[in-house]
Amino acid sequence: MATNITWHPNLTHDERKGLRKQEGVTIWLTGLSASGKSTIACALEQLLLQENVNAYRLDGDNIRFGLNKDLGFSENDRNENIRRISEVSKLFADSCAVSITSFISPYRADRDKARELHRESGLKFIEVYVDVPLEVAEQRDPKGLYKKAREGIIKDFTGISAPYEEPSEPEIHLRTDKLTVEEAAEKIYEYLKQEKII
Repeated sequence: MATNITWHPNLTHDERKGLRKQEGVTIWLTGLSASGKSTIACALEQLLLQENVNAYRLDGDNIRFGLNKDLGFSENDRNENIRRISEVSKLFADSCAVSITSFISPYRADRDKARELHRESGLKFIEVYVDVPLEVAEQRDPKGLYKKAREGIIKDFTGISAPYEEPSEPEIHLRTDKLTVEEAAEKIYEYLKQEKII
């Protein structure tokens, strides 16, 4: 761990918010693989950008091509994956962007740490549980991952051979077997308006 470092302050978050005319927030989408997280995140990002709201999407797969390409899927690697994303999303939120993360993030403790990291910095954190029955996720299986997990080809697969801990009190709960992608994105958008974040 580095010790010879110094934090260089610049604008406060409130000053930046005044200049950007926008609130920073992290919208944390969590749920099983094939629940619809990434698709909803894409739709929400487009919706916000069309309304001239500065937004950026951090996607679980995309991040593993760069920032987290050194991590696997063991419990320790999953913890580190979410720790790094928590820090990155906090930076985006501090810049007064709407940071949209779509990560399985299976462990409640990791999501709670992400929330606490934002709270300590005075930043808003909205947990969105993208909920779908396991059998529906398996039917969708766009990447063929559930099939491989059932065959034992993929080890430590969330929902099959590794746990998924449902959020206890998410700000938004989306049942994606009952909502279209557009309806789900609109629900998040309306929540942001209702809370006067946008």
